[in-house]
Amino acid sequence: MSDPRPALNQLIAAFERHLEASAQRRGEDDPTVVAAYEDLADAFEAYDDALHDATGEMTPLVVVDEQFMVDDDDEDDDDYDDDEDEQSYSGLDDEEYDADDSRR
Repeated sequence: MSDPRPALNQLIAAFERHLEASAQRRGEDDPTVVAAYEDLADAFEAYDDALHDATGEMTPLVVVDEQFMVDDDDEDDDDYDDDEDEQSYSGLDDEEYDADDSRR
């Protein structure tokens, strides 16, 4: 069993670097903040993997990929998303259901 503590120490250091970069941010897309954000995400995933390898446990956290984030200010919230239908299950299809089976 490997010790996850070194990965935890790196995660804590990444949090501190992210805090410092955020406190000294120069604009919306400050490259220092972006780099600290990416380093923090990488350090978290490394810690979560090390924790799982050592103990079989995981943290209750996930790294959010910005490409999947929803903009709350988006005015098109009522639009139907075609992909949503492909990912959801609404019950049995007609071919899968036999009325005679339900009486048994």
